[in-house]
Amino acid sequence: MHQYIDRQTLRVCDETLRGDAILRRLYSPVLETVPGLLGLATSRRVSQILAFLNYDNRFLAGITGTRRFAEACGIDMTESVEPSALDTPRRVFERKIRYWDLRPLPPEADAIVCPADSRVVVGSSSSSSLVFIKGKFFEVAELLGGRPKWVQRFLTSGYALFRLTPEKYHWTHFPVSGRVVDFYDADGVYHSCNPAALVRPITPLSKNRRVITVIDTNVENGSNVGMVAMIEIVALMIGHIEQRYCESRYEHPQPVEPGMFVHRGCPKGLFRPGSSSVVLLFEPGRVQFATDLVANRNRADVNSRLSEGLGRPVVETDVQVRSLLALPTLRNLPSTGAVSHD
Repeated sequence: MHQYIDRQTLRVCDETLRGDAILRRLYSPVLETVPGLLGLATSRRVSQILAFLNYDNRFLAGITGTRRFAEACGIDMTESVEPSALDTPRRVFERKIRYWDLRPLPPEADAIVCPADSRVVVGSSSSSSLVFIKGKFFEVAELLGGRPKWVQRFLTSGYALFRLTPEKYHWTHFPVSGRVVDFYDADGVYHSCNPAALVRPITPLSKNRRVITVIDTNVENGSNVGMVAMIEIVALMIGHIEQRYCESRYEHPQPVEPGMFVHRGCPKGLFRPGSSSVVLLFEPGRVQFATDLVANRNRADVNSRLSEGLGRPVVETDVQVRSLLALPTLRNLPSTGAVSHD
């Protein structure tokens, strides 16, 4: 069993982990030692095959099959911009939603927001923190592709780990406003983001293929929380992360590039398709995570696979994209303020 806390209702919820029995065997200590097996299972080719079987199989096509797929996953089709166009499982997965109506920004003009509909854990990569991640979720240096200037800046960073499950809306949105100062890929494999796999030392998320975007928020109209690294991570059945930054709803998408100014809450990219993860890294001491996310993380009465794997309470909270993640620690400093866009 794996449980999480629903932020809106405060309920403790059970998560149905798709393919859990197979994944638990694959990431068992015994099978991890079988030469080549784990490498094959997490290869790009196997990920593509699984994606085809789940999202492009002709037997799932058509209105009836797609409706069954959406109902089985618990997807609210009424949130979609064009519900009638969602006639295949892939189109359901890659759907656009009316986020400007259904995912409002927080009232705080300087709030840092969640980049995805997902389940989140917040903490610190400092060895003195309550949730020390070394060798578990990810290694900071490896996660950032080993680039010295960013490794040094974020080595003891605050972090937020967002886990997207297959039924989620799979567009990412920018958590802050600022100027993109770096954008690059880091090669890797396609490990699952099932909680059973996340805490295995052999499979941290920094092993997966990923896209890294670094944003300077200490600029005019920026969020004023220093540098922020946003790492979008592929997972099993995720073959591609497509960058589609839009300043107004989903109109006029453009690739993310160094030098461009981006606005908090605007669409950034699209995972195609499956389940996946996003990690945000913040410079030390620059943000204070929302109190409910911190309190939920430390709950000892929730049956979390992450708690089981790490030997201490580590509980996820189910959050919506563009909802409150954190506030600047130095809120008394002058700031030009962040511009809100749909």
